[in-house]
Amino acid sequence: MSSLEDGLAMSSPLPVLDPTGGANQVRVRAYNERLVLSLVRRHGSQSKAEIARRTGLSAQTVSVIMRSLEKDGLLIRGAPVRGRVGQPSIPLHLNPDAVYSFGVKIGRRSADLVLMDFVGRIRLQLHQTYAYPLPQDIMGFITAGIRDLESQMTGEQRRRLAGIGIAAPFELWNWAEEVGAPAGAMDSWRSFNLQASVSAAIPYPVFLQNDATSACGAELVFGVGPSYPDFIYFFIGSFIGGGVVLNSALFVGRSGTAGSVGSLPVRGGDGATSQLLEVASIFVLENMLRQRGLDPQPLWYSADDWIDFGEPLETWIEDAATALAQAIVSAASIIDFSAAVIDGGFPAWVRARLVAATVRAVGRLDLQGVIMPELLEGAVGAQARAIGGACLPIFARYLLDQNVLFKEIESGGEPG
Repeated sequence: MSSLEDGLAMSSPLPVLDPTGGANQVRVRAYNERLVLSLVRRHGSQSKAEIARRTGLSAQTVSVIMRSLEKDGLLIRGAPVRGRVGQPSIPLHLNPDAVYSFGVKIGRRSADLVLMDFVGRIRLQLHQTYAYPLPQDIMGFITAGIRDLESQMTGEQRRRLAGIGIAAPFELWNWAEEVGAPAGAMDSWRSFNLQASVSAAIPYPVFLQNDATSACGAELVFGVGPSYPDFIYFFIGSFIGGGVVLNSALFVGRSGTAGSVGSLPVRGGDGATSQLLEVASIFVLENMLRQRGLDPQPLWYSADDWIDFGEPLETWIEDAATALAQAIVSAASIIDFSAAVIDGGFPAWVRARLVAATVRAVGRLDLQGVIMPELLEGAVGAQARAIGGACLPIFARYLLDQNVLFKEIESGGEPG
């Protein structure tokens, strides 16, 4: 296994950070503090009584924890809620300015760097396009970009940085021909340790995770996750990827590659079988545009800057939807997902057309014996990979992963 693969495979979706790591001044929270913060994040706001009821912790313990979190600026008070009897209930919610993190998305055509706050809002962002990614260019973008964003932050904001999370594809050197890279141009990724190189260049803890898994994690935390405990996720970038959520937690499997939906076999109109990524990926649309003499560059400038390319875009949407429909039915035949979520690096209007076309394509398939999940548009959008990356240091220092949180809510009580 290569250095890059090592880093990706070993990074858990929502890891626990070594409290001795990193140079910033933000301390790792104790377990029960993480539990309280996670419940407040999940539900938007919570009173002390609601936290005690959900966790099984004593009212006194909850009061001490929430006073500490409020003192540290992690929680802020909302308006009192008056009931029929007794003292008014005071909900507390996360302070958006309490913690910040950097998120990086490395794609085969572009890279993004975002500064995200404690509630998942992007405060600052940078975007860079390229013909294909090379390690030295990516390192330059990350290091110069962080300096740029830091220069726009106050000293207090910089002290509240939790780290940087990088979302990158597995084996960046693969499929180089499909994106037009010269033979061997991307082979330098085989021996390049991205996580170690970034760690040596910046003074923050660095996390690395597969880009599609990161996008799925962002959807779980900030998107449809609270409403759908089990879903299969598709994110369409240069190449399609995805993820699996079971019992409100990312499921990565034995080797960390569960949810690699791009490898699913699908059948085309000519009866030939291919992989999903050979049909439902943006590089396919890029090639279609070139074949028609159209400039594909607007695909990579910004997801919001796409134009309606007319016939080739519509053809790609229909082909991708037909393939996605087969993949969703196959997945639903194995696991009883409550939803199938489709998102990607494109505008909301493209996503809406693609999901509508997928619904139509599903209706043309034989569904006997299959309980179909609800087909949904992703709620996070084109920046899901960068946002998922930015989640990593925040969860590592402050929050519990969704699976632990789900169990605590169900069972209540302090951990043994």
